[in-house]
Amino acid sequence: MNVLFISPHFPRHFYQFCERLKSRGVTVLGIGDCGWDGLGDNCRNALSDYRSVGSLMDYDAVYRVVAGFICQYGRIDYVNSQNEYWLELEARIRTDFNIPTGPHSDEMATMNRKSLMKARYEKAGVPAARWLLPASLEDAKAFASRVGYPVIVKPDKGVGAASTYKIHNESELVEFWASKPESVEFIEEECVPGHVETFDGITNSQGEVLFAASQCLPVSLMDAVNKDADVVSYCQDPPEDLRRAGVATLKQYPARNLFFHFEFFRLDEDKPGLGKKGDIIGLEVNMRAPGGRIPDKMNFAFDTDVYTIWADSLIYDKCFMNSTFKHYITHIGRKNTISYDLSLDEIRDRWGGCIIEEMDVDPALAGEMGNHAYLMRADSLDEREQQVRDVLKRRC
Repeated sequence: MNVLFISPHFPRHFYQFCERLKSRGVTVLGIGDCGWDGLGDNCRNALSDYRSVGSLMDYDAVYRVVAGFICQYGRIDYVNSQNEYWLELEARIRTDFNIPTGPHSDEMATMNRKSLMKARYEKAGVPAARWLLPASLEDAKAFASRVGYPVIVKPDKGVGAASTYKIHNESELVEFWASKPESVEFIEEECVPGHVETFDGITNSQGEVLFAASQCLPVSLMDAVNKDADVVSYCQDPPEDLRRAGVATLKQYPARNLFFHFEFFRLDEDKPGLGKKGDIIGLEVNMRAPGGRIPDKMNFAFDTDVYTIWADSLIYDKCFMNSTFKHYITHIGRKNTISYDLSLDEIRDRWGGCIIEEMDVDPALAGEMGNHAYLMRADSLDEREQQVRDVLKRRC
């Protein structure tokens, strides 16, 4: 089996997707915009062969590398990156080289345009926030008047929480409309009073779920990025209503042998025209592994290895690893811009036995993960909450 992996060096820990494949005898072919020496030992050892290009945006160069790989190693069986930024490149390669195992270019719109995701949620029977693609400021004003302020505006086609804003009144809307890039189409949505819970997992060749987990984000990524807020998220066993909504949504997509990451709101209060407190509301669909250290949080929470589960889904179409929830695992991120009550040494003294990992985060991911972050294990919900309070308590 030959697997082409795009940009295997970023994020740094994603080399493990390649390593698990290679350790099972798969030929793992890497292509990226990083030179061989810059990959790092772990990534280099996880690849069977690698070619660098000046830019992965240069499709002619990418095409020539893929064609060369096929001439040398034979047909490509899978193309992957586990990175939202390169999903369209994956699809274009599959389309041009007739690789059937994954979405092709004509299937990508419903996976990367937020407005089209709403229709898929509707088909799945999952409610979603009311929305509009405003063609003018007057359209935007009329929508905000209909659903009420605040409203959320973000690129209809975008990655993560980048360029996502909460608009509180008409003057802010006018200011946003005057300054937004003309080349970017924005979607305007009603603000949902809830927190994000995800449905994440891995499918087999029939689109059936082999493994599933969930992340709960008490603080939104939008606030973490735009307000420079603290970062907290924890891994949980998917609640049954969330699992039902996730599986129903999954059936609306060509999700075969894929890692998926679906985002939902759980309402924290009643929202007229949308739902009752506790209801599940569709947010976004991502056909790739969840970002940051979430795969590792899953591993610790379930005493498993999702990198292996994904590799086995490609090779054997089965899951051989544990899929039962075991531990409370929390990501807690601190920002360099905030002064905290406890020093790093004091946190280590107090919680050292519970700290799974302590890390300085790549600056490109610090907005969503924090500059300095911890993965912590807890034996109870009370212990988990005390960990969060201690790490994030601010200095008076």
